[in-house]
Amino acid sequence: MGGVPVAVPTHCPYCSLQCGIELSPASDQDRGRIPLRLASQTDFPTNRGGLCAKGWTAAELLADPERLLTPLVRSEAGNRRSPLRPATWEEALGYVADRILTLQAESGRDSIGCFGGGGLTNEKAYAFGKFARVALRTSAIDYNGRFCMSSAASAGNKAFGIDRGLPFPLTDLAGADLVVLVGSNPADTMPPAMQHLDPAKFVVIDPRRTATAANAALHLAPRPGTDLALANGLLHLAIREDLVDLEYIRTRTSGFEAVRARVASAWPDRVESITGVATADLRSLIHQLARAGSAIVLTARGAEQHRNGTDTAQAWINLALALGLPGRPFSGYGTITGQGNGQGGREHGQKADQLPGYRRLDDPAARAHVAGVWGIDPDELPQPGLSAFEMLDRIGRPGGVRALLVLASNIVVSAPDANRIADRLAALDLLVVSDIFLSETAALADVVLPTTQWAEEEGTMTNLEGRVLRRRQAIEPPGQARSDLRILADLATALGRGRYFSADPRTMYDELRRASAGGIADYAGITWERIEAEQGVFWPCPTLAHPGTPRLFTDGFPTPDGRARFIPVDHRPPAENPDRDFPYVLTTGRTSTQYQSGSQTRRIGALDGAGPVAQLHRDLARSNGIAQDDMVRLRTRRGSATFRAVLDDSIRPDTVFVPFHYGGASTANALTDPALDPSSRMPAFKACAVAVERAGGPDDVHLMTTRPAALPQRPVVLPTPPAPTGSATRRTTVRQPSHRKDRAMSSKNHFLQGVRDFVGHGLDKPEPLGPEFRFEVPDGSVAQVLYFRGGNSGAELIAVVLLRDGVPMRYFPIGARSDTHVPLRVLEDIDGGAALELQVAAPIGATGSVVVDFGLVEV
Repeated sequence: MGGVPVAVPTHCPYCSLQCGIELSPASDQDRGRIPLRLASQTDFPTNRGGLCAKGWTAAELLADPERLLTPLVRSEAGNRRSPLRPATWEEALGYVADRILTLQAESGRDSIGCFGGGGLTNEKAYAFGKFARVALRTSAIDYNGRFCMSSAASAGNKAFGIDRGLPFPLTDLAGADLVVLVGSNPADTMPPAMQHLDPAKFVVIDPRRTATAANAALHLAPRPGTDLALANGLLHLAIREDLVDLEYIRTRTSGFEAVRARVASAWPDRVESITGVATADLRSLIHQLARAGSAIVLTARGAEQHRNGTDTAQAWINLALALGLPGRPFSGYGTITGQGNGQGGREHGQKADQLPGYRRLDDPAARAHVAGVWGIDPDELPQPGLSAFEMLDRIGRPGGVRALLVLASNIVVSAPDANRIADRLAALDLLVVSDIFLSETAALADVVLPTTQWAEEEGTMTNLEGRVLRRRQAIEPPGQARSDLRILADLATALGRGRYFSADPRTMYDELRRASAGGIADYAGITWERIEAEQGVFWPCPTLAHPGTPRLFTDGFPTPDGRARFIPVDHRPPAENPDRDFPYVLTTGRTSTQYQSGSQTRRIGALDGAGPVAQLHRDLARSNGIAQDDMVRLRTRRGSATFRAVLDDSIRPDTVFVPFHYGGASTANALTDPALDPSSRMPAFKACAVAVERAGGPDDVHLMTTRPAALPQRPVVLPTPPAPTGSATRRTTVRQPSHRKDRAMSSKNHFLQGVRDFVGHGLDKPEPLGPEFRFEVPDGSVAQVLYFRGGNSGAELIAVVLLRDGVPMRYFPIGARSDTHVPLRVLEDIDGGAALELQVAAPIGATGSVVVDFGLVEV
């Protein structure tokens, strides 16, 4: 694009609301910090001018100094302990293609795996699914939505014959007499949605008194993992007290009698003993639901991310059907999608068992249709593969993948039992990651590919309502960053299958329309022009003349007999229950200032928030000798993690809550249980047994690390110290995690500073800067890096390299005639005896001067 128009309408890059925003050139004053100015669209239906803190600061990502600008490969091929160095696209993709072909020749096509993400545009998600099946011809593909929406999707398909998160527009919430939110906290996770909820007309079911629950007319706090028992108990009461809609059940559903028999034993006293919710509250809620002229039941991850998440969603569907809600005005059942394209990302082929349009990969008719669009023989298509966690867990084992291509996902932070997954990734022969930053997962890769981000690309997204939207380009991508579409097309060409792919998003979208035609998620009638003219179009939309389908189920359900299905389900306890060694229940979730693995939002200073904290009831804290702001160590059967304690009475006394946005020492998913739902293969993120112990007092909080050793990850919690003046070493007092109980440790800062001329010998051949740029951590001490500042007077990109004991630990790229500042607010402890050194790497023959200011703390 030649320049930025006055205003480019597009959508926020974060959650599934996909709030309408506008991008325009930043002012001269701001242009050095952000390239674009962001404003909200006041007339877009989901947000109506509102944005959350993440949305308002999204433009800051576009100018982040740690943006990946060039492909990176290991200096020693196959050795992930060697440093990543810049490479050309030809070198990087050529290496990847050669390794893929070699590994497939040795171990078969399924030795190559693909792992996608719910943040990819529809075009990218479609192309990635096609790439796996056509370019690689592998069955090994899945995506991080398996960790998010899969249980609700499974239940929706079983009961309704379709999976669309909300089968009605979000604005219908405002017209409902009552809305019941089960395991959902939109006040923190998607604040603009709260304008559609009347505080007098919604109920929250959540173990915590969240910001959403605090504004609700009624809050029920069941034990984590007992939402199914609660739903069955409500249905039991509805049947016993003649509150069900028998006419609706008779004319629009099937299977009710089996469910009636199953919930006969869910009498209120038993449900109270399981859930901890009083019988009086159960009775109050069911009468409110039955009396409401219109009502909506919404579930979210709190109810669904369990080993029985599909059955839990089904139990709430059973209740909604018994009350006659689905298909009626301002009524129904829905589930709140989380990721930005969590809906579209699961419709067009990223899942192991799906083809575009929600077609089943094992359906001969579906295979024939899609193969025809793709121009291949149906027999060339692989059969369904393993789900996300199963594919990852089989790495390094017989029949497991030997190479993995990762797009838009930070597996090391987001997968359950994260330490186990990190071990599995280490067993790969080849790990390739496409990302905008060097995430925790990218830092482990053999090859890292720099991709475009939201304001630098064209495409479509599908929000939580099933509304297909346009993402518009407003700025050129920086450096050598390429769209994932081009990356996939170029790699397919290197594999000899390039004729099946295009890097043009419009071309891929029109092909997606053909591939989805006649499927459940039918986009055939949704053109880019219609999206722009109609503020998005709701699928299914089979023809250009079709108006789209904002509301499903008004005339029937897309099942063979047109009826919704009741399915009997039973409560099962979580895979892990508290015991003497692990006496409490751990649950995880989001916070208002962070998103997903935090790879993006942790970079924005305004979103620092409270950092990695553990929310504890005061009684639980008191019984374990824990005070406000103390460091606490949480232990499960899989690992441990450290957080700062936040004490209040808004959480159950038997429950601990931690956010999952952080890595390192505060990786919540180092604790979580990988037990899988038998239908959806969703891991049990939301409930496991945990032990709690005090790890230090409030003086020990300030330099808490949030990532495991040897991962060069973006830091998140340390403040940037002021630039030092005078002596290169000065004493100060800095709080540091204590290695001795109940006492803070003295500390001092060290600064490696100076200006040095350089002559380049190659970006893969760093040269020492001098003895003043070396520091040995004294025995008995621990060091942490605080920040890096650097300047480059030369005409070419250079890098300052941090080495530990002679091994490169991190690269700090500095552009031509420019400078960089990296506040290293999270880095692992560096033990006594370790030798740190800074070196400079520059292209062969490049000359100039480098200015270095590097701060670290010794404790």
